[in-house]
Formats: sequence, C-alpha cells, structure tokens
Amino acid sequence: MNLLGIESSCDETSIAVLRDGDVLTNIISSQLLHQKYGGVVPEFASREHMRLVDVLTRQALDQTGIPLSDIDGIAVTHGPGLMGALLVGLSYAKGLSYAAGKPLIAVNHIEGHIMANFLTYQKLTYPFLCLLVSGGHTQIVNVKDFGDYEIIGKGIDDAAGEAFDKAARILNLGYPGGPLIDKTAKSGDPKFYHFPRAKVKSDQFDFSFSGLKTSILYLVKQKGDEWVAEHLSDLCASYQEAIVDALKVNTFAVIEETQSPKLVLAGGVAANSRLRQVFQEESDRRGIDIYFPALQYCTDNAAMIARTGLEMIKRGQFSDLDVSAVPNLSLIA
Repeated sequence: MNLLGIESSCDETSIAVLRDGDVLTNIISSQLLHQKYGGVVPEFASREHMRLVDVLTRQALDQTGIPLSDIDGIAVTHGPGLMGALLVGLSYAKGLSYAAGKPLIAVNHIEGHIMANFLTYQKLTYPFLCLLVSGGHTQIVNVKDFGDYEIIGKGIDDAAGEAFDKAARILNLGYPGGPLIDKTAKSGDPKFYHFPRAKVKSDQFDFSFSGLKTSILYLVKQKGDEWVAEHLSDLCASYQEAIVDALKVNTFAVIEETQSPKLVLAGGVAANSRLRQVFQEESDRRGIDIYFPALQYCTDNAAMIARTGLEMIKRGQFSDLDVSAVPNLSLIA
C-alpha cells in the first residue's frame, strides 16, 4: 500500500511517501524566513506552503518513482495548527484526491506525533504511556490502542516548546528556541541558577511553564545584558533543566500510579538532548522500557501523518471532501 502524506500545520512544509509503513521519502522544508521575526508569522507561513506544496509533492513522487495513479491514499493534517497553513495543505490534498480519484484521510496532527514512534519501532505494541511535548502541546497520554486515548496530565498555559522559544527570544538567541537553547546549554552548568518548578494545585499531573518564562524575564532585566552574555550557557542549562525536571517529575509520577512498563516520547521537544539523557537514565533506574522517535520524526513531518493515515485506512476511516481544517483540534473529541 502506497500512501502520500502532506503536513502544513505550522512552518514546515513536508511531503512523504510510505509503502506498507516503510518511509520511501520524507521531504521537510523548514521556513527559515521566520527567524528574523523571532517566531512564526502566520500569513508568511501560508504563502510559503502555497509556494512549496506542489513542488515538493512532485519531487517526492519523482524520488520514489511512484506515479500518483499508484498512490492508494492521501493523508493530510487537518488540525491542530495555524488556520491558513492548514488550509493550504488540506485544499491541495482535496484537489489531488478529487482529480486522481484517491481516498482522502484527514489526520490529527497530535495523533501523528504519537504514531511517529512506529516509524522507528515497527514492533512497538499497545498499550503505553506517552509524553507528548511540542511547541503547542504538553500532555501525558495513556495510549490504550490506536484512537483510544486518555489524557492524564496536560499543560495549563505555555507548552514546553513554547517556553523554550520565549526564553530564547528573551536571551536574544533567535528562533526556533529549543534547538538553540539545547546547543548553548551543552557548555553550561544546570545548577548555576535555580528556576522555579511550578506545581499545579488543580491536578497533580498538570504542567505550568508560564511562571518559568516570567522568572527568566525578570532575571534578565535585573542583571542586565552584560551579565547575561557572560553567563549565557549557564542560564540556558539552568532554564532547560527546570523544564526537563518538571517533565520528569510528573511523567514518572504517572508511571508509578499506572504501573505502565512502557514510556514513549513524542513531539519536537523530544529531540532535546538533555531530556533524552535524563529520561533514559530514570527509565533505566526504574526498569522501564523507553522509546524515543528518531530525530527526523520528532519535529513536524509528513511521514508521521502518512503512518497515521495507514492505521486509519486499515480501519476504514476515510474523509469526505468537505472535511474542515480545525485549528484547535484536540486529541480526544
């Protein structure tokens, strides 16, 4: 079975072709133009998707030698994400579906991140606990089966990835913030400064990162640019440690409560080197099997969308051509 995947939810235009779950090609074009603005400009993102989506689709089909007539389904992200960006990919997929007479499969982007692990670990089995950490979401999900999810913990304000991006902006590191802080922190001392770890009273497993962002903002204003420049790597290491520590404490508290023997990570922040190190060490200490998606499948990509589409096709879950883009689509209806 040949599947075409299309991802355009934010600032990556990605096209993938999968054959029976194996990735034949996974093209990702990241929109570097947003760097000078310190974040994604939605209108510019939509324009870039419009410029690239057809070019990259033709390139992907050429690379694999598979004509559109041999594609068995078109999987495309329909939410969550930026409305304009979503509409570009979804509209293009609808056009291909109609013109070529191919089934359309509208995919939940969050579910795609979870399914990315099956690209790396084809023998991964349900059930498992998943920590999903990205620029827009921080969730601890009990994955009972495909499509059967229970959200045990969630972010109540800034997502972990958003907290990285905002700190990078405060520290004048640039965008995207997560990889830049990760890189800068490698030569820093994570114990240099103790940033707060917020505990949410409403639910013991929920996350809050807005106070952390405020803390580094006030620290930078208090100490001044010269001090920040002198201690930049230490600040990045300390700030990163606060995020990783909060994620670790809540996730492994859920592990203890549920007695889950398997932990899966997903989302762009799952590429963070310190997060991977800390979670691997803690899992080894507890005797927990842990799974990290390959780095190319952590960030937004079409291979994870196509892999999710494959599961939906197996279950007869197809979409009509009037399916809508849903910017605030949640994992659980």
